[in-house]
Amino acid sequence: MNRLTTEFWVQAYLARLRFQEIPAFVVAHGDDTAGAVLVKLNTLDGQATACHRSYDLMSGDRRWVELSSGDEAHVDASITRQREFDPDLWVIEVEDRHGRHLLGEDGLE
Repeated sequence: MNRLTTEFWVQAYLARLRFQEIPAFVVAHGDDTAGAVLVKLNTLDGQATACHRSYDLMSGDRRWVELSSGDEAHVDASITRQREFDPDLWVIEVEDRHGRHLLGEDGLE
């Protein structure tokens, strides 16, 4: 089974966000081929949520789960710790007052 490179997935995700007029940008560029992706949703009110893909051992599915949420400084500290542990990690920041990140949509889940 062929897998998409991380860079391809990130570019497709950013394009989908742009299509919905949701601002987003790459904060940390990880490994182009196989880096993990962390998405930070900034609601522009001092609050944020960080999500990453996780493997469900019971179902075999991969899904987006919350890594950290709350005060933006707290979320940023969690992301910094993750980057120290995994230097190949991509970090994408999405800015949307309505809390939209589109990660539950078909093709992104």
